Amino acid sequence: MEPGPDMRRLSVTPRADAEQKLDAIGLAWAYESDCWNESFCYEFTEAQIIEIETATNELHAMCLQAARYIVDHKLYRSLGIREDAVPLIERSWNSKDPSLYGRFDLLYNGVDPPKMLEYNADTPTALVEASVAQWQWLADLYPHADQFNSLHESLVDRWKQIAPSLPQGRVDFCSLDNFEDGVTAGYLLETARQAGLAVNTYPVAEIGWNRNGFFVDPANQPITAMFKLYPWEWMVREEFGKHLFPSTTKWIEPPWKMLLSNKGILAILWKLFPNSPYLVEARLDAPPFHFGWVRKPLLSREGGNISVHGGPPTEGPYGVEGFVWQRFVEPPVFDGRYPVVGSWIVGGAAHGMGIRESTTPVTDNRSPFIPHYFI
Repeated sequence: MEPGPDMRRLSVTPRADAEQKLDAIGLAWAYESDCWNESFCYEFTEAQIIEIETATNELHAMCLQAARYIVDHKLYRSLGIREDAVPLIERSWNSKDPSLYGRFDLLYNGVDPPKMLEYNADTPTALVEASVAQWQWLADLYPHADQFNSLHESLVDRWKQIAPSLPQGRVDFCSLDNFEDGVTAGYLLETARQAGLAVNTYPVAEIGWNRNGFFVDPANQPITAMFKLYPWEWMVREEFGKHLFPSTTKWIEPPWKMLLSNKGILAILWKLFPNSPYLVEARLDAPPFHFGWVRKPLLSREGGNISVHGGPPTEGPYGVEGFVWQRFVEPPVFDGRYPVVGSWIVGGAAHGMGIRESTTPVTDNRSPFIPHYFI
């Protein structure tokens, strides 16, 4: 994929007070670790933004159809999904438990249709960068330009839509006790608070279980609804996993998101929609050759254990659950950098995007976030 003439990577003079402004929204760690880079930005046209938005909406609709196909045809084993997770998934799917958000990772060169690499449907991060940080950057440096970014408003609105399904209008928030997850969960807590919900937060390790059949918070109070920035495939294998199905706790993201966050969904999508311009050929069985394919573990995260062209995989603990093979698409390269568009879904519709770029075709958790604008 060759970069399009109207999609440009531009050199920018960083703001003198960038570190202070990022620190104020909890992103000092991103600045200090070079995971935020405002020495460059990407410029798009309005038509290109519309193309990304359209692709994202269509991909999300196709993913929901693919999830229905998995449930109807009981394809859980082929996706490496644990048998004891199936009742949890099916109850959640059949109950239409609400979802808050998700992020598609797309290849886009400004000319050809965006191509789906994967769907981070369960625990996507880089949200504060996409929502607040780059909006502040735009206001400071390009106040007369625009940005594909209505994330904050849409998150608040989505919480208002979800609120009637939350007992006592309350939702607790938990995550791993690290900078990135903690900042993401804290930001989402604030959007819920702005929607009028009662909120509480604590590390996932402090969730308990009592004899009355309830998950409980550190004060031993029942958890009626929980946003957990903790992967479902980890949830179900924890010691408390055996309590998940009988529990009446409402989880956000809901258990049926296990179907969409699993990279096996790529093969299901290709089977159902082989003519989509937004999909890349994918399969659950190994192709007869390795050259031209990317092998991805079904449950990998942050670029772990991915092998390109049959070469050595990146580092990581994943792969025992099985793999999906996705045909290699030549990525766009700007100044020796490989950008990936993270296009965000909130409440079933596209509401913004962010860009992370890497020096290799595989994006990982160290790949810096680069802001964007369009004209």
